[in-house]
Amino acid sequence: MSLISSATREAELLSQRLLEAQRNRAGIDSSTTAFRVVNGAGDNLEGLTIDAFEDVLVASLYVDLSQAQENALLEVIAQTLEPRSIYLKRRPREARVAATTERDFLAPDAPAWGEQVDSLVALENGVRYLIQPGGDLSVGLFLDMRDTRHWLRFNNSNRTVLNCFAYTCGFGVTATLAGSDRAVNLDLSKRVLEWGADNYRQNKLIPKQFDFISGDVFDWVTRLKRRGDTFGTLILDPPSFATSKFARFSAVSNYDELIENVIPLLEPDGLLLACCNHHKLERRFFMAAIKRGLERAGRGYNLIASLGQSPIDFPVPDALEPPLKVFALEIA
Repeated sequence: MSLISSATREAELLSQRLLEAQRNRAGIDSSTTAFRVVNGAGDNLEGLTIDAFEDVLVASLYVDLSQAQENALLEVIAQTLEPRSIYLKRRPREARVAATTERDFLAPDAPAWGEQVDSLVALENGVRYLIQPGGDLSVGLFLDMRDTRHWLRFNNSNRTVLNCFAYTCGFGVTATLAGSDRAVNLDLSKRVLEWGADNYRQNKLIPKQFDFISGDVFDWVTRLKRRGDTFGTLILDPPSFATSKFARFSAVSNYDELIENVIPLLEPDGLLLACCNHHKLERRFFMAAIKRGLERAGRGYNLIASLGQSPIDFPVPDALEPPLKVFALEIA
């Protein structure tokens, strides 16, 4: 089927698939109010994802629709799922370029349907996160990491943590709730780190000023090594592509180099959480890249867990491998 048209039959079929996806989320309990309602082709709605944050929906389009088609789509979503608001994100293939030049079109501040909600707090396994539905393409929490954050909370013990590419510090919050004395959150954006500090406060945690470092990860890794800093847990969740004055990074081509460069900061018998969400890097090749980086650094490893997106709200077609890949390794 086409994603949406004005035809009554198409609208009825879309509504049926929305309801089916909603029913398939029945395994998510009330301690989680931030989850994915529709996951594209995994819910027979290719080109569309819908994330729920409490009663606010964020719909993302990966196809070009006319204004009339968008309006028809939003009307069916509103009538079927009955949210308070729907925010729309338009996601071109090169969103990282277009997001800086066409932001108002790609991620409008105002809702596409319903009332304005500038911010809200949503739950993930009882942990509180501040969400800004109308702020940029990313709204404050990457929902596919829910199972990984939950795993970390019960497997980090009291290790100190270096959370690279921290975004709004979800892993830092989780580690601190688990009892870590120190979780250093490192990200290029000062704004998202301030947002992360708010997430700490939402969970009655006291953010420590020196544990939120704004700057280039590759530069700061070099500084931390020079200072002789080490950590018990190292979390690597880089973007698929990144460019800075210090380095160009591609998950497909450079993940082994990232591992080799950063792993000296990890204490013996420390925990490495290596993450990648690039669909073109298959799971076996991702693991091979991690191994190469560790071998070049002279470090052995023991695979503890293989993690990824929840099948409850991130289903994928049977023939496809889930894009999110996470390996937890104990590093000698």
